[in-house]
Amino acid sequence: MEREEIQTDHRREPAPGGSGPGPGGERRAADRLRALVAHVGLYVRALAKWLALAVLVGVVCGGVGTAFHVGIDQATALRGRFPWLLACLPLAGLVIVGFYKLTRTEGQGTNDILDEVHAGTGLSLWLLPAIFLGTVLTHLCGGSAGREGAALQMGGTIGYHAGRAFRLDDQDLRVATMAGMAAFFSALFGTPLAATVFAMMVISVGIFYHAAFIPCLTAALTAYGVSRWLGVEPTRFTVEVPALETWMLVRVAVLGALCALVSVLFCKTLQGAERQMKRYLPNPWLRVVVGGAAVIVLTLLCGTTDYNGAGMAVITAAVEEGTARPEAFLLKILFTALTLAAGFKGGEVVPCFFIGAAFGCAAGPLLGIPAGFAAAVGLAAVFCGATNCPIASIFLAVELLGDGGLLYYALACGISYMLSGYNGLYSSQMIKYSKLKARYINVYTNAHHAGEDGELSPSQPPDDEKR
Repeated sequence: MEREEIQTDHRREPAPGGSGPGPGGERRAADRLRALVAHVGLYVRALAKWLALAVLVGVVCGGVGTAFHVGIDQATALRGRFPWLLACLPLAGLVIVGFYKLTRTEGQGTNDILDEVHAGTGLSLWLLPAIFLGTVLTHLCGGSAGREGAALQMGGTIGYHAGRAFRLDDQDLRVATMAGMAAFFSALFGTPLAATVFAMMVISVGIFYHAAFIPCLTAALTAYGVSRWLGVEPTRFTVEVPALETWMLVRVAVLGALCALVSVLFCKTLQGAERQMKRYLPNPWLRVVVGGAAVIVLTLLCGTTDYNGAGMAVITAAVEEGTARPEAFLLKILFTALTLAAGFKGGEVVPCFFIGAAFGCAAGPLLGIPAGFAAAVGLAAVFCGATNCPIASIFLAVELLGDGGLLYYALACGISYMLSGYNGLYSSQMIKYSKLKARYINVYTNAHHAGEDGELSPSQPPDDEKR
């Protein structure tokens, strides 16, 4: 009986370090509760911070993006009504060079946005009006350029300075920069998901910045909503997609491989033209005048203005009607390389759309692919090869062209990504993993060739991969 009472009393005593009744157990329970609240509070504060910043960035980018969209459209319409504006291209170039020098932003561009995310180099607020004015003037007077370069630069600048206003640290400033990039891209093209993934993947190929997903997506959706509310229609194309079958997949794969070569040609031409123009015409004032004059001469020789500006009409005709001149993609490469190398402003993504759509429209029927559908595939595949962003390219294709051809687009983008090598539009872009082997290489775009630096040799993974 005595032994039984002792056992009963032992069960009633709290175990050492337990949470039973008594002052010690209550304190430990309170400590655990405070720790839980603190942990939950970290997530709540982070979510609230990023939602507040992303909504602000999205509203600003949506408003500025709408103004920019209207400015580009009006500039294009004015050039159509007054063809003599083409003769003003060299003068417009002088204004652009002068404004960049006045604002001390000469030489800055999309690569600087990528550098800010990589290394926290900072961004001048003056880049915003400089690229806005420069791109509108380029389109007004007939330079061949797109819009997304301006979108990434203006959006990145807005995001960066919004982050500074929120007193974010260096790492968070980089996320804020990506959120701005996604927001402005979304406002211009009406593709919030593609804009989100593109902003997160274009910086470092092979790495997905998961912490930036909610800020980028929220900013992109907000900017998209603001631009729609202000009357900007999203970019959409109507595509007739053939039924899914084996031989069509094979043909699309071949087209994807050819698009990889076209993307390499485009990137190499852009880089070569810029290098040669700076070598033979080191004075930026003279360079922009000579380049502008060359674009005028080329336009007169071609007898058409199809290759001036962004060329959205040609893209639409290729995708929806299956019509494009066979040489159109080559002439667009030439016009765009000359325009940007001379010092005019704009982007390379819409020219990518033009080049891919025109090439696909011309090459597709030779492979037994309907011209319009081949143009749609070419649009996505050349963009993918030039930007090294296959997942973003697939989302872009779905948002622009519809999901009917999803598997075809995915196949073409995958082939184009792999075969385009380590070339790309942005020299500050980093490719973290080899395209040929599951191996960490960490190289800059346009600074590496397949097989270099022991890329294909067997070796141990670096320490950071082991961890």
